[in-house]
Amino acid sequence: MLRTRSSPRLASLYTKEYIFEITFQPIPMNNSALIDFSDLPQSSGGFSKFFIDYLDDFPKVHEYFESDFHSMHNVRKYIDRLQSQYQHRNTLAQVLAEQNQQFGCSDLTREHIAQLAENNTFAVVTGQQVGMFGGPLYTMYKTLTAIKLARQLNASFPDSKFIPVFWLEGEDHDFEEVNKVGVLNHDHVPVKLAYLPNGKPLEKNAGAVGEIQFDGYLQTFFSDVQKSLQNTEFKPALMEALQQAYFSGTTFNSGFVRLMNRLFIDDGIVFISSNDRRLKQLLSPIFRKEIQEYPRVSQLIIQRSAELEQHYHAQIKTKALNLFMFHKGGRYFIEPRENDFSLKGTRHFLPKEELLRITDESPELLSPNVALRPICQDTLLPTIAYVAGPSEIAYFGQLKPVYHYFNMAMPIIYPRASVTLIEERSEKVLEKYEVDLPQIFMHADKVQRKVIDMISEVKIDEMFADASKRTDELLNEMKFGLNYIDPTLLGPLESTREKINVQLGILKDKVQQAQQRKHEIALRQLNKTVNMLLPNGNFQERELSIVYFLNKYGMEFLNKRKEEIRIDSFKHQVLHL
Repeated sequence: MLRTRSSPRLASLYTKEYIFEITFQPIPMNNSALIDFSDLPQSSGGFSKFFIDYLDDFPKVHEYFESDFHSMHNVRKYIDRLQSQYQHRNTLAQVLAEQNQQFGCSDLTREHIAQLAENNTFAVVTGQQVGMFGGPLYTMYKTLTAIKLARQLNASFPDSKFIPVFWLEGEDHDFEEVNKVGVLNHDHVPVKLAYLPNGKPLEKNAGAVGEIQFDGYLQTFFSDVQKSLQNTEFKPALMEALQQAYFSGTTFNSGFVRLMNRLFIDDGIVFISSNDRRLKQLLSPIFRKEIQEYPRVSQLIIQRSAELEQHYHAQIKTKALNLFMFHKGGRYFIEPRENDFSLKGTRHFLPKEELLRITDESPELLSPNVALRPICQDTLLPTIAYVAGPSEIAYFGQLKPVYHYFNMAMPIIYPRASVTLIEERSEKVLEKYEVDLPQIFMHADKVQRKVIDMISEVKIDEMFADASKRTDELLNEMKFGLNYIDPTLLGPLESTREKINVQLGILKDKVQQAQQRKHEIALRQLNKTVNMLLPNGNFQERELSIVYFLNKYGMEFLNKRKEEIRIDSFKHQVLHL
């Protein structure tokens, strides 16, 4: 059994401070352990103080959200509101049917799309950039959380229907965020494998990355992936599945969805790309309001950020105008000037009248930024809940006034499952060297020294500390005699002390290096374990791709994990493989 550091928090590892009104199906707990997020490294972009309070002490942050996700008694209120206010079901169902048909969707997805046309069906939404091979592992955990939350809502509110929907963030123009796959290679070293169009890094704004088509250099990328992955019995089937999803001429959007449909074939996920003229026409009033009344949205976010920053870190750094424009293959921020607007990084300028005309006649040329994307999402979808990661939860905390500004209510913001997968081999290494998993997360750099000390016959720190102490005592005793003979000798005495300490430090480094070589095997085992649990010094779910585990455990890996991954604990789950 995996060891966890003893602390008051971890002593109550399996308790919850909130009682759900929805009954979640129990799962056996002998295959996993839970760790409080407060026992993990914190950062403004990760498991921040705001995120931890959102999970563990919601009253501290309640004013920044519409409702408390811990208790679902407000679901009925959302159902009634959406039934009376949401107006786009027919257009939505038509567009989604066409998009998902192109993506090779399942019969269940088609059924779910048809249900979205009905007044009593609602969306449990999550979304992410369309990273190669599904992106980092947390994309899978977000998707699983949305699927399981929809399932529980269906069980708890049988007179309504809840459908898992995935928002493809394919309009983003940051190509570097989507073109890489993280795996552990044959030597168990984390590597990033990148697809490069024409074999070269992009030198210009990529535009909507979801629409970029793969060229012949995709085969070079596949070759790199195949060489990096270990040879297993599952590798041929994995490579075949990846090549069926990603091939020359297809796009990042379609490759992503085809693979996700293969991995979640039984769940009927509905995928939506907002980069569609018909959907952008529905968003035209939002674009027009933003342009006509700017910088009102930014002022609201800045005001809320100032309140937040009295206690927390504000996630969104807003712009004067929260829109991009597609222009000559790129996606550029629209920047207000004194009398007109410009596209950042270009010499293209537009008078306000022209921009408003585009809003009415060609809204597909416009694209929201991070501040307006949730507003657009919940305008297009009957969103009852959004499954968010830690950073997203932090920026939703700045958006409640923006929702109200557009006469909308923020949906329930539900935290995604957070998971570290630990293999039996890694677990045995931790047990062998008496290392707790939180120690890896919090002090990976110190674990190596701890292991060396534990397995060493000679305790180097103690030995050199004793030598330094005894040397100091001896030199201090010499002071009396030297002072009696010649007080000017005390200066050279201190110089000698400093030289001895320097030489002891040099000798200690050499001894440690020799000891490290002596225990090379132990350190190699430990480094492999650290690389698995904390690749590149970051959480596994943010660095590794699902393909690493599909290669080792087969294409059904996610289906086997589906019931084991918890969405109701609101702690970091360590799942034993």
